[in-house]
Parts: sequence; structure tokens; C-alpha cells
Amino acid sequence: MAAFKDELQTVSGLTHTPVEVATPPTQSQSLEALKDIVYGSTAGILGKFVEYPFDTVKVRLQSQPHEPGVSPRLRGPLDAFSSAFRSPEGPLASLYRGISAPLLGAAIETSSLFFSYRVAQDLVVATTPSLRAKRDEHPNEKVELPFASLAGCGAASGAFTSLLLTPIELIKCKMQVPLPAPQSEMASQLGYTTTRSPGAMQLISTIFRTQGILGFWHGQLGTLIRETGGSAAWFGSYEGVKMLFLRSDPAVSHPADVKIWQQMAAGAVAGMSYNFVFYPADTIKSRMQTSHAEPLAEQGKMTFLRTGKDLWREQGLRGFYRGCGITVFRSAPSSAIIFSIYEALRKYFG
Repeated sequence: MAAFKDELQTVSGLTHTPVEVATPPTQSQSLEALKDIVYGSTAGILGKFVEYPFDTVKVRLQSQPHEPGVSPRLRGPLDAFSSAFRSPEGPLASLYRGISAPLLGAAIETSSLFFSYRVAQDLVVATTPSLRAKRDEHPNEKVELPFASLAGCGAASGAFTSLLLTPIELIKCKMQVPLPAPQSEMASQLGYTTTRSPGAMQLISTIFRTQGILGFWHGQLGTLIRETGGSAAWFGSYEGVKMLFLRSDPAVSHPADVKIWQQMAAGAVAGMSYNFVFYPADTIKSRMQTSHAEPLAEQGKMTFLRTGKDLWREQGLRGFYRGCGITVFRSAPSSAIIFSIYEALRKYFG
């Protein structure tokens, strides 16, 4: 009787068998996006604390005016650091002036870079038959893309991120560089005095009032060029150095097995590549965003090409690389920290 009952259940489909329910793709993608945002923001903020004083010095060197026959006020990075220590507000306040916007910017930039980099890779896999076949064959493993595809994904990531980054960098650059005189037109617009620098909300209000919403994307072309090319170099260098470690170290057979010091070395090389390759575009962008010599209403007419021509006429090729050394130097530890923290969070928390 019992055997007949079991047979009847089997035929009628009543036998209970565990069924594995796959995670819906939309839920998986949303979770991955959230991880990119949280992990990328954490890594970016910590990296920004390390690099910000050097970034302040870089912007001040890039943006200082140059007059024929007159020596620049700041002769180099050491002189810029020395002037910060002589500042009445103190070295920390001087070097970390305006850090609130960059911290927000670092969180947005880094999370956006990692998020859009992963999305770009997913699109490449989905549109390439051979890679899509590998993904379908091993759904739980990450498909390794060719180096050229990784660099292209980095460029796409940078282009997307530039749209989010330009308004934040505009406020950051204006806060890093003090106005030349309290009697200037911009100073009077902001209520600037010798004892009180304009805050972020003051700057936001003034830019919106004088230039409208598009005024926040002043210098966008420079950011686009820097981020597109720089991010291709950033991710490309990082992935390339990791590939070299994979080929040269017998103990490392998979990218996930790369040691922490190897990750940091790859991140350091990536940071230096990012900042050096397209540094002139960043210099032009910084000059556009820190121009206090002209009224705010006229600053919107400053184009990327016009600013570049003016810089070439005033200072020549050297002017495009002013502050480059200190920028490349500070980018090594900052980028190493960003990649190592992001990879560690990915490894231990999924």
C-alpha cells in the first residue's frame, strides 16, 4: 500500500523536490550597484584625505597669474607649502580649505567610476558573442576582458563621471584659491572680506545668479578630456600591472589572488598614469574655474581653446605642466589606497 502511494505521488507530480530559485537579474544588478556606491565612496573619501593638501598646492600653482618680466608669486611646490605654513589661518586650515566639496566629489567620483566601469564591462560581455558564451557557460565567474576592452571601459566610465564631477570641482577650485583682493568685483558680489572667505553655499548662489544652471559646468570640456583619457589610463594601468604580476608570479593564478602589495603597486602606477597623461587639460580647466580677474558674468565666455591659447602665449609649454610633479607624486599613495580598499571591501563583503 505504501509503495502504491509513493508511485501515485510520483506520477501525479506531488513528490516534493527542492527547487533552486535564481536571484532575479534586476535584484542582482541593484545589489552590485549599491556595493559599488558604498565601497567606492568609502575608498574615495579616505584617498581624498591623503591627497587633498597636495591638490590644493597644485591648483594654486596652476591658477596663479603670470605677468611678463615678473616672477610668479609661488615658485614651486615647496614654496607653496611654505606659504601655507605662514598663512594667518594656519597650515591645516590653509591646505584643507574647501575640503567639504572635494569629499563629496571623491565619494561621487570614485563610486561612479567603479559603477560605470562595471556596467561598461557588462555591456561589452553582453554584446560580444564569444564573451557572452563564456559568461553563460560559467555564470558564477567573472569574464576576463582583453586589455583593450578594459581601457575602453575605463574611458566610458570617465566620460560619464565627468558630468557629475565638473560642478563639484568648480566649487572646490574656487574655494582653494583665495580671491586676489577684497575690492574685486567677485569679492563684492560675495561679500568677501580679508577675514572671511566665501563658503560653498555662497559660491553656489552667486554662480547660479550670474550664470544660470549651465554655469556649474564651466570647464566641462577640460574635465571630459581629463576624465575620459585619464580613466582609460587609470583602469588600464591598474589592470595591466596586475596582468604582469599574474604572468611573473607562479603563486598568483587568478586576479583575485593578487597580493595586497601588488594591488597597491598597481594602484600607484594607475594614479600616476591618470594624472600625467592628460595634465594639460586639467591645467586649463583649473584656470577657467579659478578665474577671479574677470567678472563672473564674463567667466562663462571663457572657452577651453581660448584659455589654452592664453596660457600658451603667457607661459609656453611649461605653463601647462605647472604643479605636475606634486600632482603625480601625491596620486601614487592616494590611488593605491583607493584600489586596495575597494578590492578589500569587495573581497570580504562580496
